[in-house]
Amino acid sequence: MKLPEHVRLVDVGPRDGLQNEQAIVPTDVKVTLIDLLSDAGFPAVEATAFVSPKWVPQMADAADVMARIRRKPGVRYPVLTPNMKGFEAALAAKADEVAVFVAASETFSRKNINCSIAESLERAKPVFEAARAHDVRVRGYISCVLGCPYEGNVDPGKVGEVADALHRLGAYEVSLGDTIGTGTAGKTQELIRTVGERVPLESLAGHFHDTYGQALTNLYAALELGVTTFDCSVAGLGGCPYAKGATGNVASEDVVYLLQGLEVETGVDMTKLRRAGQFISDFFARPPASRVARALNARDPLP
Repeated sequence: MKLPEHVRLVDVGPRDGLQNEQAIVPTDVKVTLIDLLSDAGFPAVEATAFVSPKWVPQMADAADVMARIRRKPGVRYPVLTPNMKGFEAALAAKADEVAVFVAASETFSRKNINCSIAESLERAKPVFEAARAHDVRVRGYISCVLGCPYEGNVDPGKVGEVADALHRLGAYEVSLGDTIGTGTAGKTQELIRTVGERVPLESLAGHFHDTYGQALTNLYAALELGVTTFDCSVAGLGGCPYAKGATGNVASEDVVYLLQGLEVETGVDMTKLRRAGQFISDFFARPPASRVARALNARDPLP
């Protein structure tokens, strides 16, 4: 089977990863991490989230982060904006791309954002309209596409409906999130085929958590079907506060190693990526979750 020649990687560690850490990460550390990832060659680094500090205190410094990062030409810095208040704050911070999120599970949606899936899509409409008026790109996230901590299996057809709704609202890309990491390769391909009937493959991205150790396998399964954008998280940072036991997004180092072995171009420099991973791991005083990073560090320690 012919694989894509190039894959676009979005490192979501500074937002999706750090928001689940209990210890508040200083703004200086976040800014340095984002700059290191930009220098490593990622075409997109999810920088922060403009959300209520009451609910996500880790992201209370969103405006400061955006003001202080060194914006590299050609690199996009998407930020999460769940509502108009968040969008307006992001716009003031000169964000050029925002992201909205909905779930594919009714129960998860109500427990996570206190509304139904339909209501969450209605809430997103003003954000899409405002973004269009200000020439800001919008990315859509869908949670629980391969399993829900409350409902169990999720119908791929339902995911397709939600993805189609986001795409019609104006999302240039829809990221399919296996939030609790229960997906398998077969279910991933069934999902991609089903959603791909409603949304073009080039507008889909994979977002796989590694709770059951299946993230790389699922990523490869999606790659086989023609998906060419994947989210990943430096050093394997992350988890989900609403999904007990869920680990972080698939580690960026592991993804880059896999794709290098397949001779699929990413534009990401492994040594610079390892430095970014080591920087944030040193801050937390723990080894990176990435197996590739740990193996390379043992064989060839960074200077």
